[in-house]
Amino acid sequence: MQQELDIHVHIDEDTDQTLAFLELNLRGEHFESTGRAKRNPHDRPMPVVGEELAVARALSGLTNQVMEAAQSKIEQFLTV
Repeated sequence: MQQELDIHVHIDEDTDQTLAFLELNLRGEHFESTGRAKRNPHDRPMPVVGEELAVARALSGLTNQVMEAAQSKIEQFLTV
């Protein structure tokens, strides 16, 4: 069985901070995560770095949520 999944990524940024909002639907479960990156006022603007950091942080949060959901299912299976 093959399955293709999409993670929806929305990025919102201004001159000092970047927010990344991610959504994943996996077999009827909905997961959401937000990542944030803030530029040090003394650093020169590099939007790509803020985007990468915000997305990476949101992906990390999404990873934790999916792992917790899997762990919960494993625990339920073992207690039956």
